[in-house]
Amino acid sequence: MRHIFRETWSGLRRNVSMTLAVIVTMWVSLALFGFGLLATQQVDLMKGRWYDKIEISVFLCTSVAQGTNCTTGEGTTDAQRAAIQEALESNPEVASVTYESKAEAYADFREAFKNSPILDSVTEETMQDSYRVKLKDPQQYQGVVSAVRSMKGVQTVQDLRAYLDPLFTWLNLLRWGTIGIAGLLLVAAALQITNTIRLAAHSRRREIGIMRLVGASNWYILLPFVLESLAAAVIGIVFACLTIAAVVKFVIIDKAQVSIQSLPWVDWTHAGVAMLWMAVVGVALSVIPTLLTARRYVKV
Repeated sequence: MRHIFRETWSGLRRNVSMTLAVIVTMWVSLALFGFGLLATQQVDLMKGRWYDKIEISVFLCTSVAQGTNCTTGEGTTDAQRAAIQEALESNPEVASVTYESKAEAYADFREAFKNSPILDSVTEETMQDSYRVKLKDPQQYQGVVSAVRSMKGVQTVQDLRAYLDPLFTWLNLLRWGTIGIAGLLLVAAALQITNTIRLAAHSRRREIGIMRLVGASNWYILLPFVLESLAAAVIGIVFACLTIAAVVKFVIIDKAQVSIQSLPWVDWTHAGVAMLWMAVVGVALSVIPTLLTARRYVKV
């Protein structure tokens, strides 16, 4: 083992510029790959909270929130509220209907904005009660909207997809764009590793020939090359994980969560999952090309 570690250290010193290039490329590509994974988890969190749970919101009239179906200065009556609920529950396109009172809406508001300065400016009376409508087929919503939009006591009908779809479209583009760029850089890193191993094998062809003559096994000859690429990959993985940790800490936890408290944000658990996949990809990307390349070039 002493000889293997000595050869590994010697190879790293002789190819220091190529090793640094591999480290930097692995660092940047794995960091972008990690950002793509975090973006994927962020989109899933937001969909889990909004997109998949709430399809249509039917807001009722209050003395403050008025519309064309509202009686001026008055809120929705009990009879109107019952008629709206009956129309929703009897609609064949509706899977479930959930009523949210003013008190429940106010409690949700206080939870979402518990650290916001606007909390004290809102009271329970200024909130609207509403119906949250889950559809059997989220794409078939027009019938439900048209059925209740003109009913007395309905202030407005809001299809959240109209607001959320553009956001998720851009987030998905960001996610796949980041992963795509990371993939190209990972390919570049694999090619750099291949070239580094090829040059290292060429520079050691004399030593490899001697080891062959004395009966050294394939693994004994290959292991220093594997350790060289693995050492560069591990350093790149560490730097990439530190980059992800810095973004999660200083951008998401310290800034985003404080500024936009109504959104669910990725945390250290999600960052840990991203780092784990970064480590797996980084190790595989260093070992596999090395074995494929070294087995070819160490044959003397």
